[in-house]
Amino acid sequence: MRFDTKIAIAVRGDLEQWQKLNVTAFLASAIAFGVPETAGKPYEDGSGNRYLEMFRQPVLVYAADGALLTTMRERAAGRGLPMMIYTEELFSTGNDDDNRAAVGAVTADELNLVGVAIHGPRNAIDKVCKGAKLHPLWQWCTPAPVAAALIGL
Repeated sequence: MRFDTKIAIAVRGDLEQWQKLNVTAFLASAIAFGVPETAGKPYEDGSGNRYLEMFRQPVLVYAADGALLTTMRERAAGRGLPMMIYTEELFSTGNDDDNRAAVGAVTADELNLVGVAIHGPRNAIDKVCKGAKLHPLWQWCTPAPVAAALIGL
């Protein structure tokens, strides 16, 4: 299925594996809460147990360096796309209030980005993510025909 929109998450490639997973999870939660139309319907198994909704569409995960993450944030902001950032300082905070204070303590051009999540029209996301490479683990775990369909090949 081809969607009109894309969800893209880019993480800095030099992070430790646990950091990449942590950043990806937190950024995905921002899209889920901030862009409610990305959610599908609740699940139910054959025994009647109910489960929460997931995204209704795939999430593309990219690897990028800090400079490209900054460029991606600027491109997304320039297009007015809903996005979330994750800065290196958030690894040393322990709660949401401290996270917001750490981000609020610096200007946009001073953000030490380790991740960015963006949602928007397919063509806009493609332009925002130009130069980023699909994360090697995303490519490894996604069958080639599915990956090609998702990224529009």
